[in-house]
Amino acid sequence: MSSISKTSHIRDFTEGNITKQLVVFSLPLFMSNLLQIVYNMVDMIIVGQALGKEGISAVSVGGDVSHFMTFVAMGFANAGQVLIAKYVGAKRSEKIGRFVGTMSGFLFSCAVVISGAAIVFQETILRLMNTPAESYAGAASYSFICMAGLVFIYGYNVISAVLRGMGDSKHPFVFISIAAVLNLILDLVFVIGLKMGAGGAALATVISQGISFVSCVVFLVKNRERFSLNITFKDFVSWDRTMLADLLRLGTPMAIKSASIQVSKLFVNSWINSYGVAVSAFAGIANKVASVSNLVSNAMNTAGSTMVSQNIAAGKFDRVKGIMFSIAGIGLSIAAMISVMFIGFPSQIFSIFTDDATVLAIGSRYVPIAVMLFFGSAMRAIMNALINGSGNYKVNFATAILDGIVLRIGLSVLFGLALGMQHYGFWLGDALAGFTPFFIGLVFYKTGRWKKAYKE
Repeated sequence: MSSISKTSHIRDFTEGNITKQLVVFSLPLFMSNLLQIVYNMVDMIIVGQALGKEGISAVSVGGDVSHFMTFVAMGFANAGQVLIAKYVGAKRSEKIGRFVGTMSGFLFSCAVVISGAAIVFQETILRLMNTPAESYAGAASYSFICMAGLVFIYGYNVISAVLRGMGDSKHPFVFISIAAVLNLILDLVFVIGLKMGAGGAALATVISQGISFVSCVVFLVKNRERFSLNITFKDFVSWDRTMLADLLRLGTPMAIKSASIQVSKLFVNSWINSYGVAVSAFAGIANKVASVSNLVSNAMNTAGSTMVSQNIAAGKFDRVKGIMFSIAGIGLSIAAMISVMFIGFPSQIFSIFTDDATVLAIGSRYVPIAVMLFFGSAMRAIMNALINGSGNYKVNFATAILDGIVLRIGLSVLFGLALGMQHYGFWLGDALAGFTPFFIGLVFYKTGRWKKAYKE
């Protein structure tokens, strides 16, 4: 068993002020999420101003398809983060290097397979999405380029998860900042200067993510000793079976959770797209609103998962409760403030993306749904931190099925089709389903089973 040296970049969250640690650790994560949203919004804003609602629709549909392909990266990277935090909390940092090699090799292989399959079935996917005819060519161009560059997205997620698992949220923020600035510059060059349309926006995104990924790799290699990364090339190609089994056990339900949510969103958006190009265009804006609702939630969830994982591994259960209360106080307060902004200034916010009157008219009725999204995100972050941090794959799997498939699709169909609320009903069902992890996590917390995690 090894200990963490004073010169190490690894952070120990098993001692110290919980709220201060949560804020300091989550702030760069929040800024990273914000920058990711900003540079995704830049695509939509620049394309929208240059090509109108057809361009917004193309980026919206193409973005939905490309985002769906990341479900494996998101699920297994989050699992890897939790397992690395487990090694840190249990003072077993000598295992980190071998685990990183196993996780990286596995996810790189997944990226290649998924990228190839997505390219082969691209036309079928776009047809299933009910892509409007006016935006089909742009959506096809956008999604194809993102599919081809999938390995960079996977690579960045892996390295960011490694850093976050060891308590370093600052450097992922630095690297996503590089990507955001490059994306803005390249968007202006490709979309405005070279008039490459939606495909130019996708190319700007892939290139910026690729450069960010390479920067991450260089940083990690140069600082491998401080991160206790005793790693060789063999670790990437000859995987540790026990570690891979641990990753699969925890990562599979997380990936299913991510995939099921994305599948349900594709299902919901495919119906929404069928209501015409104006509704499809606002769906893209609504997705960005949902991203805003997840800003604080994702940061709190990611930071909280690492902190919870370390403290459960160290047997410090009172600190786990303190972490959850801190997440609740911060998240709900911010959700209330953002809700006030959207209630008070909806037209000003939505007009950032377009001045099309038909699209803006749809947005005026969307505000109550946006408020539900904000509070749903804040509440599920509390329990997601506990569920993910505990490493309980069974609860994660149950959450995946109920949140991602049963309730998200079920409620969307109920309100959208059965009750005749059309696209607003689909958005409402999606928003209400977002509260599911909170109630599942509340039951999990009350049972006390989260305290039994990591018993080997």
